[in-house]
Amino acid sequence: MWYPKGNQLDLYAFTDADWAGCVDDRKSTSGATFFLGGCLVSWSSKKQSAVSLSTAEAEYIATGSCCTQILWMKHMLSDIHIHYDDPIPIFCDNTSAISISKDLVMHSKTKHIPIRFHFL
Repeated sequence: MWYPKGNQLDLYAFTDADWAGCVDDRKSTSGATFFLGGCLVSWSSKKQSAVSLSTAEAEYIATGSCCTQILWMKHMLSDIHIHYDDPIPIFCDNTSAISISKDLVMHSKTKHIPIRFHFL
């Protein structure tokens, strides 16, 4: 791995999920990669605790989990005096999950998603 000196310390993440990927219990798997200054600093892959009814729900849950990790990284960086005032981008490839995260009104289509996943 190569971590060049002198890069800007931009923090951003990519997230994705498979829908019902486990053939035994039909749970989805969330995955995320985290970059600082254009260099990979962390990654995660974890089976979700709930069974998703759609790809949008699986991606939304994965993005919420990614957001918690980004906030933790932001707090860790602030401990070493690197502060982020601008929003930190999280890249998600599902337009429905992005729409759910932007819309503050709960629609009947998202009532089945447990409240703890609405952290995003």
